[in-house]
Amino acid sequence: MANKEEKTLVIVESPAKSKTIGKILGSNYLIKASMGHVRDLASKGLGFDIENNFKPTFEVIPEKKKVITELNKIAKTVDRIYLASDPDREGEAIAWHVKECLKFPEDKIFRIVFNEITPNAIKEAVANYHQIDMLKVEAQKTRQILDKLVGFKISPILWDTMKNYKLSAGRVQSVALKMICEREDEIEAFVPQEYWSLDAILTKLKAEFKAELSRVIKNEKDEKLEIHNEDEIKEILKNLENAKYVVSKITPRDTQRKPQPPFITSTLQREASSKLGYGVSKTMQIAQKLYEGIDLGDGSVGLITYMRTDSTRISDDATAAAKEYITSNFGANYYPEKPNVYAKKKQNTQDAHEAIRPSYIEKTPESIKKYLTAEQYKLYKLIWDRFVASQMTNAKVKNLTVDITANKYIFKMGSSKVVFDGFSKIYNDEEDVEVKKFPDLKVGDELDLKELLPEQHFTQPPARFSEASLVKQLEEYGIGRPSTYAPIITKIQQRNYVEKIDNKSLKPTPLGRAVCKQLNENFVDIMDYKFTAKMEASLDDIAEDKQDSIKFLNNFWKPFSITLDAASKNMKRVDIESDKTCPNCGKPMVVKLSRYGKQFLACSGYPECKTALPMEGSAPVEVPADEPTDKKCEKCNGDMVIKTGPYGKYYQCLNEKCKKRFSIVESSGVSCPECEKAGRIGELVKRKSRYGTFFWGCSKYPDCSFALWAEPNGEKCPDCGSLLVKKYLKRGNKIQCSSKTCKYSKDMEE
Repeated sequence: MANKEEKTLVIVESPAKSKTIGKILGSNYLIKASMGHVRDLASKGLGFDIENNFKPTFEVIPEKKKVITELNKIAKTVDRIYLASDPDREGEAIAWHVKECLKFPEDKIFRIVFNEITPNAIKEAVANYHQIDMLKVEAQKTRQILDKLVGFKISPILWDTMKNYKLSAGRVQSVALKMICEREDEIEAFVPQEYWSLDAILTKLKAEFKAELSRVIKNEKDEKLEIHNEDEIKEILKNLENAKYVVSKITPRDTQRKPQPPFITSTLQREASSKLGYGVSKTMQIAQKLYEGIDLGDGSVGLITYMRTDSTRISDDATAAAKEYITSNFGANYYPEKPNVYAKKKQNTQDAHEAIRPSYIEKTPESIKKYLTAEQYKLYKLIWDRFVASQMTNAKVKNLTVDITANKYIFKMGSSKVVFDGFSKIYNDEEDVEVKKFPDLKVGDELDLKELLPEQHFTQPPARFSEASLVKQLEEYGIGRPSTYAPIITKIQQRNYVEKIDNKSLKPTPLGRAVCKQLNENFVDIMDYKFTAKMEASLDDIAEDKQDSIKFLNNFWKPFSITLDAASKNMKRVDIESDKTCPNCGKPMVVKLSRYGKQFLACSGYPECKTALPMEGSAPVEVPADEPTDKKCEKCNGDMVIKTGPYGKYYQCLNEKCKKRFSIVESSGVSCPECEKAGRIGELVKRKSRYGTFFWGCSKYPDCSFALWAEPNGEKCPDCGSLLVKKYLKRGNKIQCSSKTCKYSKDMEE
């Protein structure tokens, strides 16, 4: 730990965390927030040199330049610096980037990590400061390069084939999109299957209860009974006429329900979704605030441990605190003989972190409720309850199953009774089950039939993914990591690849399905679940010094570059299918996209049918008819017509084998001054910018980039010799000099 005389700067990510840590460490430590990501790969090109072993070039993020300047100013006043970013690979990389930006002796910059913001954890972290783990940094840099390779190389191909520059492909987001699209395919292909059930309403001594038809006796053996159609149910009902309903078997069974482990990131996201209705991003935002600190009246306190984890491990101190709390508040019989320990869920679990749990078990949800928002309270209670329950004894349940025989058919009914609640006193992790009650029965009892209730059913298609169930699927496949689930799901919705219906279910949009189809057909490996999971495991191996990052990137890039070349040559332009038909000709409507990503529906029978509709499905909008001209095609001498596109009118050849097109140029009749100086012949013509505004640029572009935002009138300024332009102003129309440094102006003649 630093000497008391030394002044230490601790750099964290957020003001909330700085308040909490500052309260713990005291005045000898200067806490500075706003760390976060301060550098990124260079914005020009890929940001790394493929030919030079993928050597990256990093640059300070423009909006963080002020932060870096301020950090360096403060650094001049301290003796050492601690970097306290989050305890994961991304946090390690953030710390390294900050270190690279500091003008401070490297041997006095240290890394501290903690899993919870409590006095013990913070002081222990400060006492055990260490150097930045460059293996974790290398793994994070490798992930960044890998993701940039995929996105930067595939996205332009999508732009070309789908005519939408807003499209993007991501290494993990594309696989998540595939899962959602495949589920939608299953739903659309699903054919409902009919089946029937049969319940018997029985009585004894005025008590009424229900039993369900379950099995049938064939050849002195009972078999599971499936009823497929109405004819079969009618046959069964006929066979049950005048049948006696006799208790043939009673089976008592004692069972125990075990508590679930404390939360990891994915299970917290799923449980918050099912119990609280929170989306993945919302859950993580609330959890972040609980982790960084909440003001409880006497200062900011971190209430939960780090919330991006896939480990169910808890510390010895937390185990001891849980034992003390449970035995004191519920009794010794609610604590197991040995502490509950939960095994790793899968091989690639990172066990450096703990599970998500309350930092202080004595701070019960009710005791601090007044300091929390409603949402913070609900999530904190969920985490607190789950952790405490995970350390408690099993619940004990008595089950009773009764078989009732009627002719050759067996009806079943059962009941359950909790004889010791155990962990369920705190946390019920199962849906409430209807408890079936019936009188004491014994084998041989004859029951009275009140009525038989046949009911027709149809099998249901698989449910669409919710955010929570998609996280579960990604986790099961080993795709993504705790810190990536929320950004993945957010991104595919922001890209308009997926929409949320009924505020819960994720459904692919026509655009999303078209993108998925393109990627599936042309980038098989990138869209393969096992391939993506293997890459995630390789990144873990790099962090653990089990694999070389350069070798890994080369092994990925060589086959990927071949795939890119093939895709750029073979990927065909696709129309995005919709579920609407043309109101005029009945053909399917397809989604078209403008250069700026604006979608509209157009008839797939174009050009024979020119019907177009807004995406909202309002009244049809006719595409302007072609205008005949006497102009001939320069390439094949075919007839040319004037067509109207999203950027105005243009010429197009009618020859199907040619279809040459070129824009209709509106000339100002004014020579380009730059071309005049260079001895070229160029004129200023009207052009449209990418933002939809018009300007006057040289016809020799890109050889000449001279341009004016106002129309030239052909005259030159008498003061400086620059071109004069027309200005239409509220105070009157003017002829003004195009030079910004010249103030020449005169009234425009009528």
